[in-house]
Amino acid sequence: MKQLSHYDPAGSPRMVDVSAKPETVRTARAQAFVRMPAAVVQQLPHNPKGNPLEVARIAGIAAAKRTWELIPLCHPLLLTHADVEIETRRNGVRIVASATTTAPTGVEMEALTAASVAALTVYDMTKALDKSIAIRDIYLLEKTGGKSGDYRRPRSKRR
Repeated sequence: MKQLSHYDPAGSPRMVDVSAKPETVRTARAQAFVRMPAAVVQQLPHNPKGNPLEVARIAGIAAAKRTWELIPLCHPLLLTHADVEIETRRNGVRIVASATTTAPTGVEMEALTAASVAALTVYDMTKALDKSIAIRDIYLLEKTGGKSGDYRRPRSKRR
């Protein structure tokens, strides 16, 4: 098992020093699912607060750019791209967020933060319709670049 890099030898949390790592293109995609009754999905285009999916998309992109402010040991990264795609399904909304940078560290946390905040925004804008809406299945789909190489979540582990 690998040693966790966010801890020093004494076990105290630390920000990882990435100054000696080369800058390379790095990408990540993450997903979240907002489970809701079909009746709520059908009402999404008619939401009196506005289009919750478009607001969620913008919120996710903004969150990706501010991940370092939310996660204490994340590095501030200059993102070269961030996007959030949202598709309605019969039983909810699937969110896929992506982030890209040219940096000495990866963008997995930026993609995960974008997906999470987009999901929270969908909840915020639809909670008046149904309080049982649930946010589920937040996980990394894939990442490229960096020392650890590429990763793609196996299909059997996706929901």
